Order: sequence, then C-alpha cells, then structure tokens
Amino acid sequence: MDMTRRKFSHEFKTEAVRLVTDRGVAVSQAARDLDLSESVLRRWMRELSAAPAAAFPGNGQMRADLAEIAALKKEVVRLPGGA
Repeated sequence: MDMTRRKFSHEFKTEAVRLVTDRGVAVSQAARDLDLSESVLRRWMRELSAAPAAAFPGNGQMRADLAEIAALKKEVVRLPGGA
C-alpha cells in the first residue's frame, strides 16, 4: 500500500466541499467519487465553514498574518546590519 501523503489544492478542497454544501451530494457519495475518506471531507467542511478566508493555507496560499511576518523578515535582512 502506498503511504505517500496526497496533496490537494485550495481549489480542489473548496470544490469538494461545494459538492456537498451547494449541490446536495451526500458526504459519503462525494468522498467516494473523489477517492477521499469521509473524515477528510468532513474536516474540510468544518475548516471552510469556521474561517472561509483562512481555510486551506498551503499550496501557495498563506494566511495574511503569516505572509506579513514573512515579508517583514525579508525586509529586516535587507536593512543595514540586518540578520
């Protein structure tokens, strides 16, 4: 059995959740159709409903606060005497 962790884009996760929330597909059916476990799809649904703007960071998406911290760290390096 291949134990490689699969990665899904922000768009894939959002569309998977919309199958259930917008189109009325049962979680079990959507999970089966997308080759996901129901628990993964339910977790994505919770994450998206709890904080839609911050859901699914990664794959090029970064939370606004973390993006600001990263930008500030880069600026410090550029300053005279920076780290």
